[in-house]
Amino acid sequence: MARRHLRLPFPLLSRNPTPLARHALCTSTLETPAAAVETPEQATEEAVEGAAAPNLPRREEPLHETILHMIRRRPWTTRLETSIRLHSPSLDAPLVHGVISGAAATGRADLALQFFRFAYRRAGFRPEPATFALLVPILASRRMLNHARCLLLDTMPSFSIAPDEATLAALIAAYGKAAIPQEAVKLFRMMPDLGIPRTALSYNAVLKAILCRGREAMARRIYNAMIADGVAPDVSTYNTLIWGFGLCKKMESAVRVFGDMKGHGVTPDVTTYNTLLNAWVRAGDLESARKVFDEMTGAGIERNSVSYNVMIRGYVASGKVEEAVGLFTEMGEKGVRLSEKTFAALMPGLCDDQGKVAEAQKAIDNMAERRLTPKDKSVFLRLVTTLCRAGDLDGALEVHRKSGKFKHVLVDLRQYGVLMEGLCAGRKFDSAVEVLDELMEKGTLLSPKSPVLEASAYNPVIEHLCNNGSTNKAETFFRQLMKKGVDDKVAFNNLIRGHAKEGVPEAAQEILTIMARRGIPTDPESHALLVNSFLKKNEPADAKIALDSMMEQGHLPSPSLFKSVMVALFNDGRVQTASRVLKSMIEKRVTENMDIAHKILETLFMRGHVEEAIGRVNLMVENGCMPDLDKLLVGLCENDRVMEAQKLADFALDRDFDVGFSTYDRVLEALYTEEKTLPAYSMLCKIKNKGGVVDQKGCDALLESLKSEGYSKQADILSRILMENAPSTSKKGKRVAMGA
Repeated sequence: MARRHLRLPFPLLSRNPTPLARHALCTSTLETPAAAVETPEQATEEAVEGAAAPNLPRREEPLHETILHMIRRRPWTTRLETSIRLHSPSLDAPLVHGVISGAAATGRADLALQFFRFAYRRAGFRPEPATFALLVPILASRRMLNHARCLLLDTMPSFSIAPDEATLAALIAAYGKAAIPQEAVKLFRMMPDLGIPRTALSYNAVLKAILCRGREAMARRIYNAMIADGVAPDVSTYNTLIWGFGLCKKMESAVRVFGDMKGHGVTPDVTTYNTLLNAWVRAGDLESARKVFDEMTGAGIERNSVSYNVMIRGYVASGKVEEAVGLFTEMGEKGVRLSEKTFAALMPGLCDDQGKVAEAQKAIDNMAERRLTPKDKSVFLRLVTTLCRAGDLDGALEVHRKSGKFKHVLVDLRQYGVLMEGLCAGRKFDSAVEVLDELMEKGTLLSPKSPVLEASAYNPVIEHLCNNGSTNKAETFFRQLMKKGVDDKVAFNNLIRGHAKEGVPEAAQEILTIMARRGIPTDPESHALLVNSFLKKNEPADAKIALDSMMEQGHLPSPSLFKSVMVALFNDGRVQTASRVLKSMIEKRVTENMDIAHKILETLFMRGHVEEAIGRVNLMVENGCMPDLDKLLVGLCENDRVMEAQKLADFALDRDFDVGFSTYDRVLEALYTEEKTLPAYSMLCKIKNKGGVVDQKGCDALLESLKSEGYSKQADILSRILMENAPSTSKKGKRVAMGA
């Protein structure tokens, strides 16, 4: 009997499975909620977390980091909560605090809150005052203000934990940063009801919150209430008031607060002086700011980098770059630390002054040596712009290259534009193309945050590329600009000219199609180049299409262009197509190059397209361009196209065109020869009715033919006509009358 193998629903990990494995086996038959269904990858991860291989050493890590890793990598489900309980059946305060701190450190305050709720609702954790002191500021700093408020006012009392001032002050400050001062004031006024005594900590928080919105009158009232309540202001209180009044440009109030400090026994510190300095600079009073700056040393306050930065920024904003450079030099001499803010304050003044560009370049080198990245990334753009305007293109290129070496600096797209424009203006086209290559390689052009390049920046380099056999590169560049919404007529026409010159008219035609679809006007020169490009490739049909497109765009082709297309079509055997070009030319009242027109007409007749040919003749006459009908008729007769000649002669007779009698004689003679008796009779009657003179012998022969063929009636009519219009003069030099 064959042995039957049992198939286990789970892999057999070991004889003594781990708690996680036991849990998997026990719950294998339980119905899993839809929200708790996990992917295979998540199930594998869970198994790896819970079941270590028996022979592999497992890296020990703190339990809170393991739990943090789990909640960051997996969706929050009941199975995840079960996994957490398996790792730690009981959650103590250090573990919960560790997970909350770790989640906050990774920017996931939402996970910190979710884990906290799980811990006290379903894992038996009882929060401590330190738990709320940790979590509320985290939520407040991440603008999760409603959650923080609920924890403070609802959750804490439910655990018989009274809110403390520090936690409440953190929430008040967060409302101020979120520009919701009314909520900050509500919390501040609620403190006595919550049994929380107010100290300078909460007063400072609410003062800053309301001063952020410029409410200095309310700040004065709260400050007066602070004094009335017997709460002693500290240095931070006065610094906040000076900062707020300076923000509102209430300098009298700021100076008064600065004077009140000594009256209350509070000594100003370096932050106090720097705040007052900044207030004066913001108010535009550099003289008062300089007095405060100079008084610092006398007051025993050592000026720091912030003090210098504020003054440098003020001098630069006022156009006093020399004074700013002097303070910058003084910082180096005194060993004051140069920071990113120092260079951010100084560089705008150096970059915008052509006389200071050398110092600006030195400052950039200094920043690179100190590995300082400027916070104001526009300094490179401004310096490159200044150097290009001064004609120092090599210097501009050098600054551009250095800007790309700073960490976290994405070179401004406008900087590329200024540089390409300057290089093209200075005839340094090769360098401009290198800058373009760099721009396209980095993909800066397609960044959604990047502005659109100015036409003066991209058109010169596109024109250069199109004039030097690199139209494909120019088109690739311009198509990226098109994705940003650029529809530039000059660039489009340059691309058409470039493709046409390079012998790729199909690509030029595609550009023309795009222009027509977008309603962008074209240049006649571009169309002419496109037509000639097709002609050079021996593609006259496409040349004709391009010529039609040119006329559809409202441009009038030159007589030579019309002729070139007609000649090419004619030589290619496309006579009727050439005839249509001839029609367009005549309708545009272009009357040059009639030699090719005669060839087209003659060939149309020769091929039997009589109606079309006669229509072209009529069109030419109506537009004051009379063809040589004598030459046409004689040529048709010589080529044995008698019936075509007869139809043309009838057309000329019906419209009284000026045709020589000898020409008609020639046609009649051909008809006699071909024994076309009735057509000859009809034509002869028309000639005689108009008073024309023809050869008598031919008439006599025609009469005999009519009689012999049984057309006696026509013979009698012709006989009478000949007798009535007997010639009285010599027919030498006569032509059929036009107005008979």
